[in-house]
Amino acid sequence: MTVENSLQITINETSDAGKNGALIKLKNVVKNYKTPVGDFPALKGINAAFNQGEFVGIVGKSGAGKSTLVNMLTGVDHLTSGEVWVDGIAVHTLNEDQMALWRGKNVGVVYQSFELMPTLSLLDNILLPMDFCGLYQPRKSVEQAMHLLDLVEMADQAHKMPSAVSGGQRQRAAIARALANDPPVIVADEPTGNLDSVTAETVFGVFQELVREGKTIVMVTHDESLSKKFDYVLKIVDGQMVEEVNLN
Repeated sequence: MTVENSLQITINETSDAGKNGALIKLKNVVKNYKTPVGDFPALKGINAAFNQGEFVGIVGKSGAGKSTLVNMLTGVDHLTSGEVWVDGIAVHTLNEDQMALWRGKNVGVVYQSFELMPTLSLLDNILLPMDFCGLYQPRKSVEQAMHLLDLVEMADQAHKMPSAVSGGQRQRAAIARALANDPPVIVADEPTGNLDSVTAETVFGVFQELVREGKTIVMVTHDESLSKKFDYVLKIVDGQMVEEVNLN
């Protein structure tokens, strides 16, 4: 059985149980890290549900557990207990091969430090996830990648290396890369943290436009002044959800 067929079986078996109207559901999510002095509780039973087309902000100070929660949502790390559902898929039940395939097709990730491949052009950075998931088609994929670069106003920089453009331009290229396989969910971990205020506002505007087009975006930030710009805010303190606000 191929990884893709195995993943399809997992989806078929779990989809009815996990949807219940929300695109993303977190049920009693707990994450403990082992340390020399015992377990450290990074997340202490997080419950939340996000709908399709929402701009979700996960807000909290450094060390509050925001990035850990994102790692649970994207399947980068394994939860200790609880459940994570995304579009009817029980993410917490997938094995490593299934997880890699699912993440590549269903979740686009934007990092604070961009994480572009330094030896590839911006265009090739966007083509990479298509190739990784077996979706690369020479002419069609290049056209799609150029369209995504145009979407973030970077088409004229397509053949430049990441080191040849500014931080704000690298972040916009990273957003285009996150959209490469047209995932329903974009997860952004402090995407404006390394940008000046003007560039950060531009990047935030790109996210808002993507939400208007139907994408669901989950953004981690320590900047509580951004809270009013989200549709839904989840505030975390010391691994616990202390506030849940729907601003719609």
